[in-house]
Amino acid sequence: MKVSRRIVLRFPPLVTGQPVVCRLAKDYNLMFNILRAQVSPGQDGLLVLELTGDRADYDRGVAYLRDTGVLIQPLSQDVMRDESRCTDCGACVTMCPALAFTVDPETRKVKFDQNKCVLCGLCVKACPPRALSIVF
Repeated sequence: MKVSRRIVLRFPPLVTGQPVVCRLAKDYNLMFNILRAQVSPGQDGLLVLELTGDRADYDRGVAYLRDTGVLIQPLSQDVMRDESRCTDCGACVTMCPALAFTVDPETRKVKFDQNKCVLCGLCVKACPPRALSIVF
């Protein structure tokens, strides 16, 4: 069975110089799409990936990452929307290239689909009441 997951990887300084993503593709037959990267040798690193492959290969690849010292978390934990601050103005809807924001035609409330989000940050910059933030 195929799986596709968006995950956030946090690299300790000793791991950032290693070919970790290359090994995911070569040794574990996983396809990857880099959504965001902040990695420098010898420093803490951050990588947002979409990983796709057979379930067994995915599980083995994630186990390899953990054994290497990489911290893994689902992408959905990183996008924060403060509902109490949101005015449903729709600025985020017009700026989102991934179409993660939509307006409910009945309630006129803005809805957010975290599964579509690619963490580009355009919505955060466009939000007048600062109801959106990206937390890594």
